[in-house]
Amino acid sequence: MQHGRIRFLFLNVGHFLDHFFVLIFATAAALRLTIEWDLSYAALIPYATPSFVAFAVCSIPAGWLADRWSREGMMAVFFIGIGSSSVLAGLAENPLQMAVSLTLLGVFAAIYHPVGLAMVIEGRKQTGVPLAINGVFGNLGVASAALITGFLIDSWDWQSAFMAPGIASIGVGVLYLSFNKIAPGIDGYGDETMSAAKTIEPRPGIARNSLLRIFSVILFTTALGGLIFQSTTFALPKVFDERLPVLASTATLVGWYAFLVFSLASFAQLLVGYLIDNHSVRAVFASVAILQAILFAIMVPLVGLSALIVAAAFMLVVFGQIPINDVLVGRIARSEWRSRAYALRSLVSFTVMASAVPLIAWAHGTRGFTALFGLLSVAASLIFIAVLFLPTQVEETESPAAQAA
Repeated sequence: MQHGRIRFLFLNVGHFLDHFFVLIFATAAALRLTIEWDLSYAALIPYATPSFVAFAVCSIPAGWLADRWSREGMMAVFFIGIGSSSVLAGLAENPLQMAVSLTLLGVFAAIYHPVGLAMVIEGRKQTGVPLAINGVFGNLGVASAALITGFLIDSWDWQSAFMAPGIASIGVGVLYLSFNKIAPGIDGYGDETMSAAKTIEPRPGIARNSLLRIFSVILFTTALGGLIFQSTTFALPKVFDERLPVLASTATLVGWYAFLVFSLASFAQLLVGYLIDNHSVRAVFASVAILQAILFAIMVPLVGLSALIVAAAFMLVVFGQIPINDVLVGRIARSEWRSRAYALRSLVSFTVMASAVPLIAWAHGTRGFTALFGLLSVAASLIFIAVLFLPTQVEETESPAAQAA
């Protein structure tokens, strides 16, 4: 039991670091690199696009390796690889070098979601709350990226914002290796999954046509949810920089406001996790989506304190949506191919997230963030409509762990 709790803690720390590292550049670009490299915000942030493409594309081979070789081994690669890549980014001397470093970081960041999420729900009857707790750590990583990056920039320089967390992640990876004493292929995953992967069938209890409909809804809402999540988390420091001119006058203050909003919002996942373990997934999902649509529309003209309050509100429902699709995947995917199922979801999510970066650049370069929030309101409305197509079977089916017990 104690071993399981420590393992869960490592997985939660991994989720924290995954989201933390992919957003360091967002804050550094908004608050310092535009000055250092004499580029506009709209011209600089597209250099992060290859990183998010790698984040998406590499999730498939990461999930395949985890199922065929070792999930524990892949997590060790994640900790050490993402930390090393961040240190390399701190050594970049121009935007091109930064783009190369961030792309490498995206390769290692792609490991976490298909591997870590499969490990979180392994052997559990109810998956909503564990995924929600894990999600809180991920969102605290989002929150801390703005806060810690802003603090390190103001206290030292932008290079330290990449290098200090990178060294810390490498240290966590060494501790993780020591904890697990990993040897390739003998941690209990490789042999089992290599044979089981040959006979992939849909979960019992769900008809094939319903399974296809559920997975179609998952992929569609994942795509639009990824666009919303990436747009809000990546752009929020710049939104606060522009729309809170009196409240947020330094990099540290911008980081603090982003941290407070993201931290408060992250705990929405605990409520949503409880609700989807005990109530209709479709009803919870639809409620979250329609609230997003309304709040994004309200945000369009706001500045000052009202903008801060509404931003906190829409981040609550943006973060609240995260565990829902993960629970749906867990309900329809067998254990032996669950990493690959999560990898496919991650591929869709992070591919769209990569497109969000040039979308933010376009929006900021034309009409500021007014157009962006309008588009996000439309996207959330489409999610609401898609959720209405979820079949009732997904409400009635037990978790995979419960059926295996």
